[in-house]
Amino acid sequence: MEEKKVLIVDDQNGIRILLMEVFSSEGYNTFQAANGKIALEIVNKDKPDLVLLDMKIPGMDGLEILKHIKAIDPDIKVIMMTAYGELDMIKEATDLGALMHFTKPFDIDEMRVAVNMQLRNGAANKCS
Repeated sequence: MEEKKVLIVDDQNGIRILLMEVFSSEGYNTFQAANGKIALEIVNKDKPDLVLLDMKIPGMDGLEILKHIKAIDPDIKVIMMTAYGELDMIKEATDLGALMHFTKPFDIDEMRVAVNMQLRNGAANKCS
């Protein structure tokens, strides 16, 4: 089976490193981006299966990045991460196709379970 790809988009380096370590150890091929421009280049080039996307990123915010990701490939799964209770933004992100969101500081085990559920259970439904 082909290795699943996870893209982590967050302007905080520590969060990217933590999530990359966690998901690499889960057997995923991980990519990271500190901003929307890099994130969209990776989406175009590497076609990740799932994107962990921070809501608040300088420049292009999470909602804008989400719109671009879904325009490139509507099948890419997106999980939002937010530091605040931005309920209006969370609702908009869900309307745009985000599967769920985690509020920072998030429980890394909960996030790992959620990602595994999306990628391992979803694998049966999607042929690549």
